[in-house]
Amino acid sequence: MLTHPTARVLDARDLDAALAVLDRDPVANAFVTSRVAVAGLDPWRLGGEMWGWYTGGQLTSLCYAGANLVPICATPDAVTAFADRARRAGRRCSSIVGPAGATADLWSQLEPHWGPAREIRTHQPLLATRSLPAGIAPDPGVRRVRRDEMEVIMPACVAMFTEEVGVSPMAGDGGLLYQARVAELVSTGRAFARIEDGEVVFKAEIGAVTAHACQIQGVWVAPAHRGRGLSKTGMAAVLHYALRDVAPVVSLYVNDFNAPARAAYHRVGFTEVGAFMSVLF
Repeated sequence: MLTHPTARVLDARDLDAALAVLDRDPVANAFVTSRVAVAGLDPWRLGGEMWGWYTGGQLTSLCYAGANLVPICATPDAVTAFADRARRAGRRCSSIVGPAGATADLWSQLEPHWGPAREIRTHQPLLATRSLPAGIAPDPGVRRVRRDEMEVIMPACVAMFTEEVGVSPMAGDGGLLYQARVAELVSTGRAFARIEDGEVVFKAEIGAVTAHACQIQGVWVAPAHRGRGLSKTGMAAVLHYALRDVAPVVSLYVNDFNAPARAAYHRVGFTEVGAFMSVLF
C-alpha cells in the first residue's frame, strides 16, 4: 500500500483503478479510455506507458505517455510529478494534449526543457451532444467507407491532416502508421464519406469509442466544395450513425479560431462541455 504521494508506471494490476479514474470524465477521456479498454495497461499493446499519481494509497490522476502526452484528471501535484518524469525521460511525443488547465500547467513546467513548440493551441472547445440535430436532414450521400476504397479516402485523409496539423502524416515512416490507422477505421466501419465521381467531398471518422461516449475526428470538406453546407448535413449523417450504433454521447474538439467549423457544429446541436489545449512539436 502506497501511503505517500507518488507517481509510477501502472501495470495490469492497476487496470480497474485506472478505468475508475477515466470514468470520472468519460467525454474528455474518451480517447485514452478507448485505448485502455482494448489494450489494457501493457505498454507494448497500449502504445505507451500509463503513469499514475497516488495520494493516500488511492490512484487519483493519470498521464498517458505515448505518441501524445495526455494528463488525465490531473491535480497540480500530479502534474508536477508527471512533468518531472517526462523531463527525465526526454521528449518522445509529437504533442501534449488534454484538458486545458492541466495541459497548460504541464507545458509550463516542460517548456524550459522541451521548448520551443512548433505551435500552441491554448483553447480548443470540447463539444458534445446526445441528440440528432433538429431541422437538418442527414446527407443521404454520406456512408461508411468500404474496404476497397482505401485509395479513394487516403488523399483526403492526408489533406485533412496536413491542413489541420501543419505537417504531412506521410513524413518519417512514409506514412505507414497513418495508413494503418486509416485502414483500421475503415475496416471497423468508423470512417464516413460522401464520394462524388471518385472524389471525397466530405469525410469524418469516429476515432475513439467507449461504452459511454465516442469522439469524432478528421472532419473535412474538399476546398472546391466548401460553402455548400456539406459540413452540416454531413455531420448530421455521422451523428445518426454514431448515436444509433456506437455510443449515447458524441464529442469532438475544435480550434477556437475555426469559426466556420464552430458554427457548423453548433448548428447540428453540439454544446461546449469543456476545453482542451494542444502543444505541437
